[in-house]
Amino acid sequence: MSAETAGRQARVERKTKETEIALQLNLDGTGAAKVRTPIPFFSHMLEAWAKHGLVDLGVEAQGDVEVDQHHTVEDVGIVLGQALRQALGDKRGIVRYGAASIPMDEALVSATVDLSGRPYLVFAVPVARQRVSNLDLDLLQEFFRAFAFNAELTLHVTMHYGHNLHHITEAVFKAVGRALAAATRLDPRAAGLLPSTKGTLGEASR
Repeated sequence: MSAETAGRQARVERKTKETEIALQLNLDGTGAAKVRTPIPFFSHMLEAWAKHGLVDLGVEAQGDVEVDQHHTVEDVGIVLGQALRQALGDKRGIVRYGAASIPMDEALVSATVDLSGRPYLVFAVPVARQRVSNLDLDLLQEFFRAFAFNAELTLHVTMHYGHNLHHITEAVFKAVGRALAAATRLDPRAAGLLPSTKGTLGEASR
């Protein structure tokens, strides 16, 4: 595995016997994305995440999807989380908290994030054991768990209601993207300051 950072950007590569992933992330982008994975609907969702999160994202991923999609989806989550954590650097000047609610026709999904340094995921989106297009929705929670724990952030995702699986899944990615856009934003009033009364962000900080 290798990683490079410059400003609020990061590039992370990960290669295992099951997957090979190269990912580039720019937190101060415009939402431009070029994503290639062997799961087209998953690629589309990552592009929606980048567009609504106003980050520039490049992903080249290969994996043993003929065996199972799990390795590819989870490993992309790992690499994306590592890139976000590295691009944030010491987190000075960021807003830290962010929240967004996204309606997609009959579906409504909310996401709330805290860039706390304390990894945690609450994923209240009951879509397990179903599939939309070519993506197993069992893997949504696995993706966001890998992302949250490697980014070292707290993430709550809640589906309030909905029944169309495409709408629900798209609303999840867009809500998380917009919540992260708010949390990672630099606040000029807090330039150079850590958003914590402890003076540090991590397991014991608030």
